Amino acid sequence: MFDEKVIAMLLEGIRDTLYMTLVSTIVGYVIGLPMGIVLNVTREEGLNPNKIVYRIIDFICNIIRSVPFLILLILLIPFTRLVAGKSYGSTATIVPLVICAAPYIARVVESSLNEVDAGVIEAAKSMGASNIQIIFKVLLVEAKTSLITGATITTGILLGYSAMSGTVGGGGLGDIAVRYGYYRWQTDIMIVTVILLIVIFQIIQNLGTFIAARLDHRKK
Repeated sequence: MFDEKVIAMLLEGIRDTLYMTLVSTIVGYVIGLPMGIVLNVTREEGLNPNKIVYRIIDFICNIIRSVPFLILLILLIPFTRLVAGKSYGSTATIVPLVICAAPYIARVVESSLNEVDAGVIEAAKSMGASNIQIIFKVLLVEAKTSLITGATITTGILLGYSAMSGTVGGGGLGDIAVRYGYYRWQTDIMIVTVILLIVIFQIIQNLGTFIAARLDHRKK
């Protein structure tokens, strides 16, 4: 059953899945990390409280996060076609993945930065550090372990979403599972794709946990 054609298809599925997951995570952090920093800085106890800015970003994050990914995927088809030139395939799927990931990442970053000890921030202020210096040399540094853990969780979630996109031709292992496991009732291929997704998830989880543990200064 697993001839060269099927094996090549599975390898291509692994490549597309990793491509969608990693690229959407990176681009999601390019957008979500600054949003999370702004949320932390503009909150009531932040470095530069600003209710209007906080509420606007807070509202955007809540609205997008409240829409299930599969529905968001369908709603964004016209926008995806406008950005990527088509609404199917691995590259096109990155668009809704990023839009879904950015608000979640913003919340993860905000939560991580909120955990930084206020005493450390006050000490930096007393030494004359500016808000920018506190953000990059205190907040992000002190929260790096939590940020890595959050990034690991986010990547795992996006891996699952990339597989879910296979129901609408998103490509990757999810697409293979739907086409062969659901439409053609080839259970063996579906089981293999599930196993491959589990293996990829475990690799991401273990790698993220290892990096977080190495960066955790509290254990040194």
